[in-house]
Amino acid sequence: MRHLPLILAVSALALPAQAETRTVVEASAPESLSVTVYRDPDRDRPMRLNWLNGFALISETRTVTLPPGESRIRFDGVAESMVAVSAIVTGLPGGTIEKNRNADILSPASLVNGALGNRVTITRTNPATGAETSERAIVRTRADGGLVLQTDEGYEAVRCAGIPERLTFDEVPEGLSPNPVYSVDTRSESGGTYTVTLTYLASGFDWSAHYVATFAKAGQERERRLNLTAWLTLANGNGQSFPDAELMAVAGKLEIRSDYRDLGTPPRGEPLRLTCYRIGSTATGTNYPPPPPPPPPPPAVMSDAIVVTGNRVMAQEMAFAPTAVMKATEEALGDLKLYRVPEPVTVAANAQKQVAFLTLDAVEGKLVHRATCLPHMPGNEMLADVVLRSTNEDRFGLGRALPAGGITVFEPSGYGPLLIAEDKMEDRAVGQEVEIAIAPSSQVKVSCEAGRGFVLGETDVHDGKWHELAASITNDSAEAAEAEIAIGNPAQWEVRKSSRKTAMQNGLKVIRLSVPAGETRKLNWQVRNPAQAR
Repeated sequence: MRHLPLILAVSALALPAQAETRTVVEASAPESLSVTVYRDPDRDRPMRLNWLNGFALISETRTVTLPPGESRIRFDGVAESMVAVSAIVTGLPGGTIEKNRNADILSPASLVNGALGNRVTITRTNPATGAETSERAIVRTRADGGLVLQTDEGYEAVRCAGIPERLTFDEVPEGLSPNPVYSVDTRSESGGTYTVTLTYLASGFDWSAHYVATFAKAGQERERRLNLTAWLTLANGNGQSFPDAELMAVAGKLEIRSDYRDLGTPPRGEPLRLTCYRIGSTATGTNYPPPPPPPPPPPAVMSDAIVVTGNRVMAQEMAFAPTAVMKATEEALGDLKLYRVPEPVTVAANAQKQVAFLTLDAVEGKLVHRATCLPHMPGNEMLADVVLRSTNEDRFGLGRALPAGGITVFEPSGYGPLLIAEDKMEDRAVGQEVEIAIAPSSQVKVSCEAGRGFVLGETDVHDGKWHELAASITNDSAEAAEAEIAIGNPAQWEVRKSSRKTAMQNGLKVIRLSVPAGETRKLNWQVRNPAQAR
């Protein structure tokens, strides 16, 4: 005999008539929706749709018609990751008596368990003729083992006869729904129709920002201008969609003390686990039905090369397409920033939504060539790192809150725009400095040097004595280069006798200078470890 699949069919969906002594009332489908997404504060890598640790504040407006007295309102189709303890229902005349979140949803296992001790119809199909025969049976076991039915002829295990079988249930057991359900108990003296709002937190959401920067023209000039477009990618890892919702994203770091993923555990939808009893005896041996044939191989998929090419095409379309018609607008939310999508959108289940939120076409910055010369570093020649530095102010073409995200930099060429850099950017408020790492420069080189009796990387520099250091910066390009040499953390090193004025940058003491095209400049300074100074 072979094991054939069991098909469960529901012939009628009957709503439960009573919940305790309260009339059950079904709230309407949401008439308006808003979804406000808060990003994962600890995410340090690209979003994964199957593991989203941000959350969302969801607000639904629905209509309910209440009878006089007490009733139970069911809100069908809430997010599966709903944090039930956060839910608030407003607009009820009698307030809320009790709140409940269903732990099980409609599934083959819950359907069988809910029908335990009740009658179902089992239909068998003759494999040779296709004829069907049906009879009534009583469910005698739960769905976590062999499913046993009692018929007029006795007891039998479903799916063990070697022929196709299906069960038909007369009704859905009370309290089961194909969607997650949230319910509240309330009281109304006179009854009536009311508009209520359900607001709750849900896990399984996240969003990220990504910037596409394109230089206005190619070159190595010190002053550069670029176009900057920013995109918001919002992700919903829940199995529920939110159609025509007002969509918002909140930027900034929140103080979060609750684990919304644990608090928003989705309701269970258990499958059937059917097993068969052994066939035969100890005398004749035991015969098992042959195992089912292996599943067919998966269909051919695109090669990695094609997928990569597709990603590149998408990135170029993002970078050079005309400004998106739908663009999020920025609003203040205390110390945070809120980006509101101006048109209703569908936040689809297990999907991502991307909208533009920033388009600036005249961002001004300055190329800076950076290197680091510290006492414990070896004195090898190095290529200077190039960064584009600007200030987040209107006079530099910015002046907007810039949420953290990735950034991709393109430069025009005779062959079209070319990718020259990818970097990450932290949250930048208005007035803060903005830096974009470009790439090491092959034309600006830095050599770190030491004075007499001192070998970089080998001599003990923690002896509390003053040590002489130097740096040579060579510019082989056709343009003057702005150089910046980091010479130490002031908490670890004292600096004196610097050949040029020092400044602070990103917590380090630096020396800045301009190196003309085709020339070399040298710097000198002394350092010591203050902790060991006598």
